[in-house]
Order: sequence, then structure tokens, then C-alpha cells
Amino acid sequence: MKKNIITIAFILVFINNALAQWTKGKNNGYYKLSAWYLNYDEHFTDAGDKDPNRTRTQFNINAYAEYGISDKLDIIGYVPFFINSQNNQISGTNGSTISNGESVSAIGDIDLGARYNLYKKGNWAADVKLLLGLPTGETTGGSDGSFQSGDGEFNQYLSSSLGYSTSINNLPFYAKSYLGYNNRSKGFSDEFRTGLEAGINLFNEKFWLIGRVNVVKSLKNGTLNAVTGNGSIFANNIEFSSFGFEGAYYITDKIGVSASFDSAFSGRIIAASPSFSGGIFFDIK
Repeated sequence: MKKNIITIAFILVFINNALAQWTKGKNNGYYKLSAWYLNYDEHFTDAGDKDPNRTRTQFNINAYAEYGISDKLDIIGYVPFFINSQNNQISGTNGSTISNGESVSAIGDIDLGARYNLYKKGNWAADVKLLLGLPTGETTGGSDGSFQSGDGEFNQYLSSSLGYSTSINNLPFYAKSYLGYNNRSKGFSDEFRTGLEAGINLFNEKFWLIGRVNVVKSLKNGTLNAVTGNGSIFANNIEFSSFGFEGAYYITDKIGVSASFDSAFSGRIIAASPSFSGGIFFDIK
């Protein structure tokens, strides 16, 4: 059962950090240090149903950065460090410990990439982004090998987004959509990704309130077993539809704090519990 469970750590953490920001501009940047937490005792199976599992906790500390090397081109980096743990399994009959809990810590898969401004005129902006997922995480960990921090494959994620910014009752507002294709190696199925995000700026432009919806669909063109994930919790044929909210408050013009919530309302081979994150960011513009 353990190997049938997949957290959405890599996908949702990166989505959370990569807020709908336009190209930064030369010498400008956005930097964020945050923590992400998920605790779950049930999961979506490969048939889309919910099944119980031993309580597990996924936690990571991650750093995200984007820097404008020109007015049209940004470079992007993301580095996570995972702490995965599992509770003791206790007998419901006599209260004895059936199996001991454990915890494993390791660096996760690192993302490096770039974003290019295709179009920016008036209230409209469009860009294209390429992310390279480096297999720097651990693919086996813990007593059963299921405490991983990466999937062991090199993937290339290409996406394009279209955004619109305006104001509503003198409050800054934006909306943004994206389409993407994730090419995965080593027998993993490729993925189609899409989503929508919108945000409004409140309290004298100090607080952004953001809502989002994200969808990941597997093309199911890989060779790995979708249930076992080849012994990795970063399984093959992951699918989900999720919604989330985030609040970002600027303490100064450049420094702020954020907190977010994301949850999958349907899925396959993923945890069936909400995740939470919080962090501090530096917005240099």
C-alpha cells in the first residue's frame, strides 16, 4: 500500500513558489525561502478512489529564485530539502506496536530553467518557460525503499502562459492561464499540465490575495508500473485536479511573507489531504 502513495510535493511546491509574475526585467529578481507540509492517512488510488494508509508526513524546506538577465529573459532555480516520516503502526486490538515509524531526510530534485517574454503590450503579457528537472534526489530510502525525495529521472517541462493585468475598483488585479508539457525519461509517462490563477491587491497594495486551479494529466505512455512507481513515492501516471489560495504580505517594498493552502479534489496515486506552506520572499524591482 505504501508504494501506491504519491505526494504532490514537487509539483505543488513549485507551483506555489512560481506565482504569476511577469518577466522580471534586467537585474531584477524574486527570491523565496519557504517550508511545505503535508500530513495524510488516505490517498487516491490508481482508480481514483480513496483508500486509507499509515499516517505519513511530508515536509520540505525549499529555495526558489528568478533573476532577470535582460528585459526579456529570466533564469529560474528551485532547490528542495525533504524530511519524510511515518508514524508507528499500532494494533487496534491490544495497543501494541506492529511496526516502528521512521524518518528520512535528503535533498530533492533540483529545477533549473528560463522564462522568455514573448509579448507585452498594454495590459497583456505572454511568455514561454523551460524547466529542467535534475535527478538530484534520493530514489530509495527507509526500510522499504519508499521514502524518496526524487524520482531519478531527467525531465524537461515546456510551458506557455498568457496573462492580463488591470484594476477593479482601483485595486490592482491580474489573471493568468498556462499550458505545459512535461517530457519524462526512464520509463515515466509524459504529462499535460494546465491551470488558472488570479490575484487582487488589497490594503494599499501591501497584500496579494491569490486563488488558483491546477490540473495534471498523464499521457500514460511510460513503461513503469503505475502502482509501484518502481519503488519510488514519486510514482508514474500521477493525475490530479487541485485548488489553492495564497496570501502574500509586503512588510516593506521588497520584503514580504506568504502563506498558502492547496488540496487535490480528485486524483490518481496521490495523497488525499491538503498541503500548507509559508515563507519569506524578497522582491527586487
